[in-house]
Amino acid sequence: MIGATVLRALALTAAFFAALSPAACLGENNSRLPAKATKELPGELLSLLRQKKMPKYSPIVVRVFKEEAELEVWKQDTSGRFQILKIYPICRWSGDLGPKLQEGDRQAPEGFYTITPELMNPNSNYYLAINVGYPNSFDKANNRDGSLLMIHGDCSSSGCYAMTDEQISEIYSLARDSFLGGRPSFQVQAYPFRLTPANLARHRNSPNLAFWKMLKIGNDHFETTGLEPKVDVCNRSYVFDAQPPPNSPNPLAFNPADKCPAFVVNPNIARRALEKRRADEVEYAQLVKDNVPAAPIYTGLDGGMNKVFVERFPGIVVSLARVMPYASYIPHLPPIPWTDNDGSLTSKWFGTSFAKPVACDLAGAGFLSSVLTGPC
Repeated sequence: MIGATVLRALALTAAFFAALSPAACLGENNSRLPAKATKELPGELLSLLRQKKMPKYSPIVVRVFKEEAELEVWKQDTSGRFQILKIYPICRWSGDLGPKLQEGDRQAPEGFYTITPELMNPNSNYYLAINVGYPNSFDKANNRDGSLLMIHGDCSSSGCYAMTDEQISEIYSLARDSFLGGRPSFQVQAYPFRLTPANLARHRNSPNLAFWKMLKIGNDHFETTGLEPKVDVCNRSYVFDAQPPPNSPNPLAFNPADKCPAFVVNPNIARRALEKRRADEVEYAQLVKDNVPAAPIYTGLDGGMNKVFVERFPGIVVSLARVMPYASYIPHLPPIPWTDNDGSLTSKWFGTSFAKPVACDLAGAGFLSSVLTGPC
């Protein structure tokens, strides 16, 4: 007799494969997936999962950092928190620091992206590929366009994050297994660099600084809680971990291009992020006061690659950029609601109910959403 565990695994596998769109993902009229897309994780990585108490099919979060040319895979452990599993050096990324703005600018995207099974490409010309889903609702609200921006193999990039085939094999399998665990999506957080006070101080003259500070809010929510931030878009801005105000009769409704509705952020998340933000701002201000050297706004180079690959792939060089400096046509973004010069952050952004416990409704909520609401 087939055991319940085996039946569940078979059902999850069938559900994942059914979610793949043949037209968008397989690229041909063939229902059979190639062996590279169904390959088991290597034994060393499976051992690492056991060591870190991370179930094989638990959710993942992928974080990408351009300047460091590194891709991190974080995975949910048995406590329900995300911990870092592995750091992969990026073989090649293109463009410069800053978001993608338009088709053909060779910019690799920056922002928060939701990856669903249909964005997984098992028959990619670049070994295996994961479409990051650019443009997302934030990009569209800011009139940004482009298509087919991937994390893929083959160490070749034109607006993508390119890995080696061996690396993307592991990353693809980790993503696939997270779907097989029942999670409908996973999050990709793409950053220009690690958003430390030192890096922000070096790039303080960049026209992208306000955008990066907005991304830092989500970054801080994640790093201080170990929970995947819930992402919404309104007023052409990202909003993280928003909840209805206490006793609100209606659920929140966000329109990317319209004014933000009234909302609050769970104090357990907001307080930790606020503490980090204040400490970071003190360090940032001191670095600026010390006149730490500022990085150039535009490097003139087309992307980069992690130093571990420089000797391994001598034929793949970082060339001069082929498009005009993107900084010269960056569109104006609205003010970031988080920013506040008079210290009235709690009343100005989170509302007067910030310090009050937010009631949580667990009806129909999954494990992670119940964690995000905090203790009841």
